[in-house]
Amino acid sequence: MRIVKVNKDSIANILSDLLKRSPTNYGDFQDKVDAIIKNVRDNGDKAVFDYTAQFDKAEINADNILVTEEEIKEAYEEVDDELIKVIRKAIKNIRDFHEKQIQKSWFETREDGVMLGQKVTPMETCGVYVPGGKAVYPSSVLMNIVPAHVAGVKNIIMTTPPGKDGKVTANTLVAAKEAGATKVYKVGGAQAIAAMAFGTESIPKVDKIVGPGNIFVALAKKAVYGNVSIDSIAGPSEILVLADETANPRYVAADLLSQAEHDEMASAILVTTSEELAHKVSDEIDGFLNQLSRKEIMEKSLDSFGYILVASDMKEAIDTANAIASEHMEIMTANPFDVMTRIKNAGAIFIGAYSCEPLGDYFAGPNHVLPTNGTAKFFSPLSVDDFIKKSSVIYYSREALEPVHKDIEFFANQEQLTAHANSMKVRFEDNQEG
Repeated sequence: MRIVKVNKDSIANILSDLLKRSPTNYGDFQDKVDAIIKNVRDNGDKAVFDYTAQFDKAEINADNILVTEEEIKEAYEEVDDELIKVIRKAIKNIRDFHEKQIQKSWFETREDGVMLGQKVTPMETCGVYVPGGKAVYPSSVLMNIVPAHVAGVKNIIMTTPPGKDGKVTANTLVAAKEAGATKVYKVGGAQAIAAMAFGTESIPKVDKIVGPGNIFVALAKKAVYGNVSIDSIAGPSEILVLADETANPRYVAADLLSQAEHDEMASAILVTTSEELAHKVSDEIDGFLNQLSRKEIMEKSLDSFGYILVASDMKEAIDTANAIASEHMEIMTANPFDVMTRIKNAGAIFIGAYSCEPLGDYFAGPNHVLPTNGTAKFFSPLSVDDFIKKSSVIYYSREALEPVHKDIEFFANQEQLTAHANSMKVRFEDNQEG
């Protein structure tokens, strides 16, 4: 794995390389995605069925696009009982964590006849996209559905591509049922996003779409934003380990590879103050690569987007980590909690040698749907907040409005909005009572 000294130029070059992974830079696919969206918007189910036959080689129609209770029952018979137990443990942790995020409506009253407040309302219908393709991730099913359920969303619609046999992977179906999906539809890709954004004869229109996917899914979410809300335009997975000479190189190497195995576009970066650790980690990675499956994927990931960065001191290391703003950040230093207080930009922060990234992926409770490609500088993990709306509430009595109405009229007239001013003025004309 390449070892690079931290300096202004090296960080600039690395940030440039990482940004090439962003879905916003894949404009070559946008025309194809736009055509799919238009076709689904214009032709509904027919377009969805045609694309499913073309891309997934499955014969789906109005009679079998919705997963039935019988199919869910069959899925439970196929899934290992031990996995079901682990899924239920994970759901409990995820639910417990997200229940602490619940916001409540609030109101305040004043003696002068003013009441102000904020009304919190869950969204009515949300769509969750679950990818198929290279791998199946029931953990992502849990992370997207549970917070929606906790928020109080009434209808949680899930779409996922079927196999050639027209069935959904059993692990995915069981996870969806356990997490609380309302309905599951057999459709994937950009056509699934379009179907949820605009509705078809079979699939209802949703208010928001969440969930990861390939480049076509990411660009489709970007294209339909505004017709519906979306969580984010997620890029490939990434991890940054911030370590000093006290870190265990074997742990660091294992954790870097845990993300590199996702796909060839994944990024794994070590930032360390110890050149000795840098070389030890590189050696450990070479050893692990010969033992683990998905070796080819990991090698391509590391060759393209893997770095070991050696900083002169901890301040430079922390500054580098903040500049990269990684999706996952692990801190393995002598004083990890002190370092954590100086981290400004990270999707999720894992503290200490035993808080490895897969703990967050599967089990701990915090959401693993995280900002990527440096967007941790301004985006947050998926949460209950993503599934609610906030409405401001304003009440003024006549007695409360009277002493301030001329101020408001003056303000409106300064903006040359005379109808605004008049709306206030008429309430205090002679012989007018509110």
